[in-house]
Amino acid sequence: MNPIDLSAEWLETDGLGGFASGTVSGIRSRRYHALLLTATTPPAGRVVLVNGFDATVETTQGTFALSSQRYAPDVIHPDGATRIESFEHEPWPRWRYRVTEKSVVEQELFVLPEQSAVMLSWRIVEGADEATLRVRPFLSGRDFHSMQHENGAFRFDPEQSGERWVWRTYDGLPGVIAYANGSYLHEPSWYRNFLYSEEAARGLDAIEDLAAPGVFEFSISRKPAVMMFAAEGHSLNHIESIEQRFVDLKTMERYRRNEFATPLHRAADAYVARRGQGKTIMAGYPWFGDWGRDTFISIRGLCIATGRLEDARDILVEWAGVVSEGMLPNRFPDQGDEPEYNSVDASLWYVIAVGDYLRAVAKRAKVAGDSHTEKLRAAVEAILIGYHDGTRFGIRCDEDGLLRAGEHGYQLTWMDARVDGREITPRIGKPVEIQALWLNALALGAEFSARWQPILEKGRQSFAERFWNSDCDYLYDVIDCDHQPGAVDPSFRPNQIFAVGGLPLTLLSPAQARQVVDAVEAHLLTPLGLRSLAPGQPGYVGHYGGGVAQRDGSYHQGTVWPWLMGPFVEAWLRVRENSEDAKREAAVRFIAPLLGHLNHAGLGHISEIADGDPPHTPAGCPFQAWSLGELLRLDSVL
Repeated sequence: MNPIDLSAEWLETDGLGGFASGTVSGIRSRRYHALLLTATTPPAGRVVLVNGFDATVETTQGTFALSSQRYAPDVIHPDGATRIESFEHEPWPRWRYRVTEKSVVEQELFVLPEQSAVMLSWRIVEGADEATLRVRPFLSGRDFHSMQHENGAFRFDPEQSGERWVWRTYDGLPGVIAYANGSYLHEPSWYRNFLYSEEAARGLDAIEDLAAPGVFEFSISRKPAVMMFAAEGHSLNHIESIEQRFVDLKTMERYRRNEFATPLHRAADAYVARRGQGKTIMAGYPWFGDWGRDTFISIRGLCIATGRLEDARDILVEWAGVVSEGMLPNRFPDQGDEPEYNSVDASLWYVIAVGDYLRAVAKRAKVAGDSHTEKLRAAVEAILIGYHDGTRFGIRCDEDGLLRAGEHGYQLTWMDARVDGREITPRIGKPVEIQALWLNALALGAEFSARWQPILEKGRQSFAERFWNSDCDYLYDVIDCDHQPGAVDPSFRPNQIFAVGGLPLTLLSPAQARQVVDAVEAHLLTPLGLRSLAPGQPGYVGHYGGGVAQRDGSYHQGTVWPWLMGPFVEAWLRVRENSEDAKREAAVRFIAPLLGHLNHAGLGHISEIADGDPPHTPAGCPFQAWSLGELLRLDSVL
């Protein structure tokens, strides 16, 4: 980055649902920014154990901070962020601080795969001053959505054995283990009123108190300082020499990361996590878990298009076991929780993902564990039967071969925002993208059973006859609104693009497909994706901001969604017959801005959303699975 974007965010994940994350400046701007955030029941039960640290370097010329914090009301102290000379996020976060005219200290950290542990080191890379590093960790022990405030229950005293210290901060939480090749001085204290600016901007509780048990001290003029924080219960809990362990793990982790084809492939790995004996996909960081709709949209790019077919199989098989009345939950149930079967499209996206997977498998000579194919086919058949015959929320195949769905009080499509119990975009009836998904699902089902072919043909004919808005030359967003025959919603939204791109079937004539693509390009396209509603339409909101209610109210009312760039570009290429000239133009016009975004917001990743109005400032979740997944899927199209 040039110049350095101090507000940009970095991410390191552990493949279990836990992660470390923060800003380039080192100032935590979210409650989710932490060094050690662990999933106690992977990938769920996430708790923050180590939030961050203050670090200083003492030389013959004085004492200099390597860290900064923001305190209420809005005071930044100390001034370590002003000394950042450079920052790199590949292959893991690495800072260089100029502490004197001749001395530079490098700080780096990385998270280990399949371990709830973070490695840190500091070393002098320029200059030869005598230097002492002091690191004061800040601890909590809270649900990652919550905040900690000063209390008498926190236990400050550590258990020590050699280079190993353990804090058992609260009952019911894993102990916090620290390894360090330095000394420890116990100085228990509370640091109060940390201010998280992003939480304040969202109208949420933004002030936290953190426990500071003591200070680690290192002489870094002689050798690098090395630390590790880990959640108790992981296999790295017994280490004889943290220095040698750090060298070995750093070498192994650099090799592992270099094995990925590109940095985008490596970024995709951040979203694949363990669940039970199988795997799942985290919808986004820092606050999302694994959600059905997001998983099945994301898997196409994150796993299938990148050749990670074993991971794709494990994920699809894991979800196949929770089909109920033809539906998959939109939230994977944690142990003891009831599944949330509140989505009409999650199950259909599952079928699309299975189709992509089976086609990819067919291109390979052999994929280990391909005997699971029958289980996937059975899940597809169960979904089609449930949707055809009728299931929850009024979902069933209508006489015209199209799929009706919806009841008041529920949001079943991806446009699922609610404010004070009110649906912002109810879309009850026959939403356009649901029909595209349904017809594509029937097409895959027809490959397994001839029973679905007549329904597919009837549905395709009805779609062509009923969705075209001849007055405007584009598709209605919903027909038979509120289940009233003939009632239509002409809102100009991006959902119609799925009739042309993003799915195997094209449902329109060539002329109509071109008209839809041209209209979407003219009214919805931005450098970071498609607007969720065209400017000038009733209810359009060009800026995503304010408190929770204001943000939820604008979520699908003009806000830009990068994941929609996938179906749009595919549709744009299809109406140009996928010519090589069109592909080159698409790479420059549509893909290059997304690649440029990798250096902003969530570094190396694509944001969840952006403002509908210029300059289309990114917002929402800075690390979003389906945004990155669709970019990777486009790579296979281009």
